[in-house]
Amino acid sequence: MPGVPAAPDMSSTQPRPVYVIGAGPGGLAVAAALRARGVRAVVVEKSDGVGASWRGHYARLHLHTTRRLSALPGLAIPRRFGRWVSRDDVVRYLEKYAEFHELELVTGVEVTRIERAPAAAGAGDDAGDGGGAAAGEGPGWLLHASGGRVLAGRAVVVATGFNHTPRLPDWPGRDTYTGALAHASAYRDPKPYEGRDVLVVGAGNTGAEIAVDLAEGGAARVRLAVRTAPHIVRRSTAGWPAQRTGILVRRLPVRLVDRLGALTAKVSVPDLTAYGLPRPESGLYSRVRQGAIPVQDVGLIAAVRAGTVEPVAAVEAFDGAEVVLADGSRITPDAVVAATGYRRGLEGLIGHLDVLDERGRPLAHGRRTPAQAPGLYFTGFTNPISGMFREMALDAEKIAKALARRLGVRAEARRAAAHLPDTGLRPVDPPA
Repeated sequence: MPGVPAAPDMSSTQPRPVYVIGAGPGGLAVAAALRARGVRAVVVEKSDGVGASWRGHYARLHLHTTRRLSALPGLAIPRRFGRWVSRDDVVRYLEKYAEFHELELVTGVEVTRIERAPAAAGAGDDAGDGGGAAAGEGPGWLLHASGGRVLAGRAVVVATGFNHTPRLPDWPGRDTYTGALAHASAYRDPKPYEGRDVLVVGAGNTGAEIAVDLAEGGAARVRLAVRTAPHIVRRSTAGWPAQRTGILVRRLPVRLVDRLGALTAKVSVPDLTAYGLPRPESGLYSRVRQGAIPVQDVGLIAAVRAGTVEPVAAVEAFDGAEVVLADGSRITPDAVVAATGYRRGLEGLIGHLDVLDERGRPLAHGRRTPAQAPGLYFTGFTNPISGMFREMALDAEKIAKALARRLGVRAEARRAAAHLPDTGLRPVDPPA
């Protein structure tokens, strides 16, 4: 990556590195935390630079979490980026983060499959490791990568991202639709939709924000297809960010938080039932536990009340130029933007290791490693109410601590042997 200095050569003291797959915020944070503990970490990224997912997001996007609560370990986000950091500034921050921590980064290489290394191979690699591996380290891992590469690692951290593979429902008649159909991952700005009738499908944060962007950007008409009414929260109230509330309540009983959320919504969010967007029937935190994060209002409430974004029923099918909605009505938009979410896309990489649940999510996360796959870690595969960047920062330090202990690495000795600076990495915000 241009501008990132070469990492120190640690091969003499640590012949097999820990491989971190993915150079997004989660992967970079883990690599920096490992480096601070004297563990050699190599980040493998299939794109040509860090923060590939962020580079591909729509231009309007800002973090929904505050700058101060979104920094990764060891480097604050610059104050000049503002309280709500933009997409482009997130990318700048991730580039600076990799440079500042002198991370060992390999780009343009895609890891396609991870397997346990044969015991014999692992035993040979650990010989002469200057202090030895911990008894529980095991034989390690083999990573099959593009170009026929096979990489041998002591442990692996998978950080390929929560939003990995776009999910486009197989609606009946989808292939017959004569308008333009695109997943939200392909949306950048409203310019291609100026003067057009657009249907946005999905009322999560992405769908809500794209609908507002289209309405403000010159689309002739914008409708928002809603299957389940979302919880809507103010991003900040009287200077108090919703994220801080999420941190405070996430360990409270679900029913209590549901009741508090309902009371807060009645005070701070107007009832939009008359506009086709009723208040949700299920509780806010109950929905969070099911994986549905509240929609942070960045203009949706005002747009719905002004009629520039029109909520409609969910999409059931396509029929030529028409879109069939769940209430039986038919509409004929010029274009459809499907904000229908993503899959984690881990099946091909690790599906054979029996470490995924029925929804394709890792069974273990953070410092925990699956019992059937010791030495395999995951970060960034949850979407917590307390903020994804914040939780990845906390996870990074926990994973690094667990891995250093597992590998028998003494941080001071490793740091001296590899000439590593003591970056003093600590979680940027203690757990609530």
